[in-house]
Amino acid sequence: MTAENPLSDRLDDDDYPAYTMGRAAEMLGTTPAFLRALGEARLITPLRSEGGHRRYSRYQLRIAARARELVDQGTPVEAACRIVILEDQLEEAQRINAEYRKAAGEKGDDGQADSP
Repeated sequence: MTAENPLSDRLDDDDYPAYTMGRAAEMLGTTPAFLRALGEARLITPLRSEGGHRRYSRYQLRIAARARELVDQGTPVEAACRIVILEDQLEEAQRINAEYRKAAGEKGDDGQADSP
């Protein structure tokens, strides 16, 4: 453990691969085979430990949980993965649009930045 990367920082990191496949499947109430299917469909790509074991992040588990909701509703795995990818892309586009609108609102009608 180094001073630059304390454990508490890694535990707060949504992208830190903290969960084994077994633990991730248990948390999602699914099977390791379901997680492998999501990997094969390229929805999530777990990192690998030094021993070659899959490790999942909290972000990946949220994505997998959304896919599981869709599958539980009768959507085929491949279609569920595509839906989740599109939802994620839409959310990102909406975030970017909000940033552009905010930046545009900070400028006056003549295109110049407003004075404080």
